[in-house]
Amino acid sequence: MSVTGHTRSGGRRPASIRDVATAAGVSHQTVSRVINGHPSVRPATRERVEAAIAQLGFRRSATAHALASGRARTVTVLTSNTVHYGYAAALKGIEEAARAASFAVGIHVLESDDERLVAEALRRAADTGGGLILIAYDRPGVRALELAPADTPLVAAVETPAEPPPAGSPWVWTDDRAAAREATGHLLDLGHRTVHHLAIPSTTRTSGGAQRAAGWRDALSRAGVPAPEPIEGGWEPADGYAAGRRLARDPDVTAVLCGNDDLALGVLRALREAGRAVPDDVSVVGFDDAPHSAYLAPALTTVRLDFAGVGRACFALLHARVEQGEPIAPHPVAEAPRLIVRESTGPAPRR
Repeated sequence: MSVTGHTRSGGRRPASIRDVATAAGVSHQTVSRVINGHPSVRPATRERVEAAIAQLGFRRSATAHALASGRARTVTVLTSNTVHYGYAAALKGIEEAARAASFAVGIHVLESDDERLVAEALRRAADTGGGLILIAYDRPGVRALELAPADTPLVAAVETPAEPPPAGSPWVWTDDRAAAREATGHLLDLGHRTVHHLAIPSTTRTSGGAQRAAGWRDALSRAGVPAPEPIEGGWEPADGYAAGRRLARDPDVTAVLCGNDDLALGVLRALREAGRAVPDDVSVVGFDDAPHSAYLAPALTTVRLDFAGVGRACFALLHARVEQGEPIAPHPVAEAPRLIVRESTGPAPRR
């Protein structure tokens, strides 16, 4: 009898203990007893289960075994970045929640989105015997989410989904689209004729970069204002500086929404060098409310996102799964994004 499985993205996955049970015509509890060498299994049943294991190439999950035996008090975080503010704050939230529950936290860095490398990273992480948390804000993280076997205890921090996720998707997020809509509306309410957008990379099909741009377009459309062509930026202050030099040369630019605070930092520098005062000539809004944003000159108006809350929610959901066996459902983080108005925004300049 041939039994195959699928990953979360619909592809083939390694055989699970339930696949073995189906092939052998027994319960999954019986398969578990055979795997763990329990003496209460009849020889004929044991032979049937062992034949199914060999036929399917079943490999026992260290994670599942550790959880079932009650010995797993660890969680492994897979992420491609530990430096950028959103990633680092989510890691901080995970670590705080895990420590409070007496769990140890390991970190495994995803080097690329190459399928072979990501699959190997997932295997090594699962072999630690604890649950997994993915920070899937980029291609490597999303690739890991697609390749993770469906029976792996896993939760992922993701960018805002473009559509409501399928039931059972183990995702946590914050609402980038609504946040960008509010920030753009703030600038329009100050009398700016339009708002230019310096976007972070849209690297995934559920990209927060794409949803921030969508919220910016929503606000402009509601106001009956044509959207200027967005500028595709990067993540770093140097990217914001390069884009800011271009924006500074255009006298019609009076308001800029940046995809993150680091981009805004570079834009502020470029505008100052060009002799354009902030906020008298140009208003600038950032995104994320990184710790340095309140101490820039001028202090940066920005959107506060609860990345640490995302991390805490990820651990809480995973903890409920591994401790109580509760199902995991899609879960927007509780604290909504909030616009923090500081010194970098003001009324549109008079023409």
